[in-house]
Amino acid sequence: MCGICGILSTDGLAQAALQAQTASLAHRGPDGTGTWHAGQVALGHRRLAIIDLATGDQPLGNEDGSLQIVFNGEIYNFAALRAELLALGHRFRTAGDSEVIVHALEQWGDAALDRLDGMFAFALWDARRERLLLVRDRVGKKPLYYAALPDGGTVFGSEIKAVLAQPAVDRTLDPD
Repeated sequence: MCGICGILSTDGLAQAALQAQTASLAHRGPDGTGTWHAGQVALGHRRLAIIDLATGDQPLGNEDGSLQIVFNGEIYNFAALRAELLALGHRFRTAGDSEVIVHALEQWGDAALDRLDGMFAFALWDARRERLLLVRDRVGKKPLYYAALPDGGTVFGSEIKAVLAQPAVDRTLDPD
């Protein structure tokens, strides 16, 4: 089990809160930690190394860095998708399923989501579209919590405590 977290915020909170978010997920990934940030977005990852032990560190991006992903789970059909993407001219730096998601979204856009078979949760920052995409598998096997921020941004994590590590999250109980 890995842990993912991050924040999209226009008021400068992204980078400052990310360390606390990532630290709150340490028990989910004892094999490594990684962060990435640019401008208003920051992504964090705690790794439990299962597939691609040598090159599977995250966050992970495409060749030009315009897509960045943090991923928790497993894509069961990643080998078939990888073969198809290789035939279409994509180049891979890793042997894992995370990079397959990045190239699939490059190739097929949002339609790639219908092609993913597995249990997963991921966040993908698309710099060209200035969009944070938060995705869970159809059954919801892998957890993904999120909250809106006062500045209109979003904070997310594999556990609620990663979301609550962001001080701007409203902790008032909403009975509705």
